[in-house]
Amino acid sequence: MTGLRRTLLTPQGVAVLAGLVLVALAAALGPVLLEHAATTRNIADRQLPASWAHPFGTDELGRDLLARTVVATRLSVLLTLGAAGISVAGGVVLGVVAAVLPRAARRLVTAFIDIMLSFPWLLLALFFSVIWGATARGAMLAIGFAGIPVFARLVSTLTAAVATTDYVHAARLLGSSSGRTAVRHVLPNILPPLVVNTAAHASVTLLSFAALSFLGLGVQPPEYDWGRLLNEGSKRIYTAPMAAIGPGIAIVLTGVLFSLLGELLSQSRPRTVHAVTAQDGSSRPVPAEGDAVVEVTDLRVSFRGDDGTLVQRVRGVDLTIAPGEVVGIVGESGSGKSVTAMAVAGLLGPEALVESERLVFRGIDMTRRPSAAERRRLGLEEAMIFQDPLSSLNPALTVGRQLTEASETHAGTSHAAASARAAEALSLVRIPDPPRRLRQLPHELSGGMRQRAMIATGLMGTPRLIIADEPTTALDVTVQRQVMRALRDAREQTGAAILLISHDIALVSGFCDRIVVMRDGVVVERLAADRLGEAEHPYTRGLIACVPDMRTDRSRALPVIGVAAQEEVLP
Repeated sequence: MTGLRRTLLTPQGVAVLAGLVLVALAAALGPVLLEHAATTRNIADRQLPASWAHPFGTDELGRDLLARTVVATRLSVLLTLGAAGISVAGGVVLGVVAAVLPRAARRLVTAFIDIMLSFPWLLLALFFSVIWGATARGAMLAIGFAGIPVFARLVSTLTAAVATTDYVHAARLLGSSSGRTAVRHVLPNILPPLVVNTAAHASVTLLSFAALSFLGLGVQPPEYDWGRLLNEGSKRIYTAPMAAIGPGIAIVLTGVLFSLLGELLSQSRPRTVHAVTAQDGSSRPVPAEGDAVVEVTDLRVSFRGDDGTLVQRVRGVDLTIAPGEVVGIVGESGSGKSVTAMAVAGLLGPEALVESERLVFRGIDMTRRPSAAERRRLGLEEAMIFQDPLSSLNPALTVGRQLTEASETHAGTSHAAASARAAEALSLVRIPDPPRRLRQLPHELSGGMRQRAMIATGLMGTPRLIIADEPTTALDVTVQRQVMRALRDAREQTGAAILLISHDIALVSGFCDRIVVMRDGVVVERLAADRLGEAEHPYTRGLIACVPDMRTDRSRALPVIGVAAQEEVLP
C-alpha cells in the first residue's frame, strides 16, 4: 500500500474522510433536499428555540435554521475552494517568477513579497474587499488575493531549493526553456508540500469568509453562508443560543477537517532514504577527425558574494579535447574541477562570471546564450553525468520519461521510437529488464543502476562529449567497475569524447588517455596517463603517494600532501 493509503486507513484518516464526505454530500444535496424548509416563511413559528422539530430553532421569518445551515454549506465551501485556488495559482506564478528571474529583479520581487507578508492577512482581505465591494465574489477575490503572498513565499523557497539540483541542471543542458523546466521538473517536486499547505490554508480561508460575512462585507441578502447565519444568530445568543452555535459548529468542524486533511497529507508524504544503433539499423554520425570537441583558452570563473565582491575560483585554465579522447581532471575538493566542467557544459548560473579567450564546444561559443538551433545541438551532443544520481534524476518522473525527453524534444522522435531507443540504451549500460526499469521511479533503482541510467540518458542523443563528474562517488568497488565499464562501452558505441572528473588518480590513470591535475583553481600539471610515474609537480606526486597499493606499508599512515606543494601552486 502507498503511504497515503496507509495514512487514510488509520482511525484519524477514516474520521477525516467520513467528515469530508458528509460535507460534500451536504454541499451537493442540501439545496436539493432542504431548499423548501430553508426558504419557506412561517410567521407563526418565528424565532422558536431549539426543539426536536427545529434542532437549531427558527429565524425571524420562521425558517428552519438547521436546513439553512445545511443549504449554506454549498456556498461556503465553494467560496472557500475558489479563494484557496486563487491564492495557490497566484502564489505559484509569483513564486516561480521570483525564483527564475535575474538576481536584481528577483530581489525586487522577493522584497515585494516580504512587504505584503508584513501586513496581517485579514487586514489585506479587508483592504481588498473595499476594492471589489461587499459581495460574495468580492469576498472570494479579496481573500484569494490576500493569500497570494503566503504561497508566493512558500513556492519561491521550495523552487529555489529544487532549482539548484542536478536534474534541473541536466534539463538546462538538454536545452529546456525556463518555462518548460519549471512546469516539468520544478513544480512536480514542490507539489507535495504545496498540497499539504493548501489543505491547511483552506481552513483559514473558511474562517476568513465567515469573518467577512459576519462583518457584513461578504455574502449579501438574499444569499447566505455560515458567516451571515452566525451574524443573525448572535443577536439572539442569550434567548436562542443554538441559532448562533449551529452555524458556528459547521464552521469549526469543517475548518478542523481541512486542517486534519493537511496533517494527514503531510504524514503520507514520501521520504527519500536519500551512438546507440537505432532500431531501424541506422548508425549515428561519427565525429569528424581532427576537429576538437572542446577548446578552452584562459578560462576564468568568478562568483559574486553577498557583499558584491567577486571571488575567482578558476583561472588560466587551458583545455583541448579531441574526438573520442578521454581526459581526466583530478584534484582535491575545491580545486575547481567541477566548476571547469560546468563552464564547459554551460551550466553555471547567473551568479557566475565566466571569462575566456576561447570557450567552444564544436563551434558553439559557450560564453554567450546559445540560439534555439544551438540548444538543440547541445541537448543532443552534450551529456552530463553528475556524481549523485539520486539528486540528478527527477524523483517525480519515471526513468523512461527522463530518458526519452532529449530525443522527443530535440530530435523530434516519436514516443514509441524514443521508448524503444531508451530500452536499448539501458541494455547497453547493462541494466537488466529495461522495459520494467523504464516504468520505475529513480528511488526504485539501486545506486549503481541509477548512475548507469544517467549514462544511458546521455546516449539518447548523438553524444560528442560525455562529462562525468565523479560518477563513482560513494559506490563500492564492484559497482564502480560496472559504471566505468558502462562509460567505456558508451565511448566505443558512440565515439564520444569523455571528460572525467575524479578525486581518485588511480581510477583516472587506468581509464583516461590524458590527465590534467588541478589545485586551487589552476592547472598544475598535464601528462599522459601511461606516464603518471614521470610526474614532476610535488602536488601530483603527493596525490600518487596517497593511493595505497599492494606494496604499501600498512603499519605507516598514508602521507599527507605538504605545504610545499601548495606554495608551488600559488602565484
